[in-house]
Amino acid sequence: MAPGAMNALVEKLAPVADRIAPSATDMIRRDHTKVLAAFHRYDPAASPQTKRALAGTICLALEVHAQIEEEIFYPAVRALDGQMVDKSIPEHDEIRASIAALRGMDAATPEHDAALMRLMRTVMHHVADEETTMLPHAERALGARIGELGARMMKRRLELMAPRAGEIARNTAGALSRNTLLFGAGALVAASLLLRRRLR
Repeated sequence: MAPGAMNALVEKLAPVADRIAPSATDMIRRDHTKVLAAFHRYDPAASPQTKRALAGTICLALEVHAQIEEEIFYPAVRALDGQMVDKSIPEHDEIRASIAALRGMDAATPEHDAALMRLMRTVMHHVADEETTMLPHAERALGARIGELGARMMKRRLELMAPRAGEIARNTAGALSRNTLLFGAGALVAASLLLRRRLR
């Protein structure tokens, strides 16, 4: 998709995002839940292609999440308590360094598995800090601004993810097991046959 077309799509979706966007803190919690679930789906015994795809999904989710936090959420929190943000930024930098290292590794090696587990531990520590301290503090102190921040974060997420739609689709397909793909294909064939019978 051309950059102009992506921008037009993001602009069209912006009013919808304003209405359906979760609060900033709810969005952050959901991101945490999704990425932790993806970590727990990682199986060192899986094929290198599946491991690479799942690691790609995790890395992209973390990159987008960190960028949105740093651009929109952290400045709002910094105005309340700069020390909380000052603690989180180095953790994001550590996560980025781990992602860069992981992306340079062969998914067929034990080193890849170990690097992903180290990344998971770092992320879990970061999530625990944010969810026990920063997010509750922001909810109390920012009040109604939490909703407005959530809408801005949702718009920014769309802008960041639109150019990477192909990567997201490849990672999603690659992370699915063959059994899941076969079941899905079988379900589509069965649904198509049922639909044909009903239309006759």
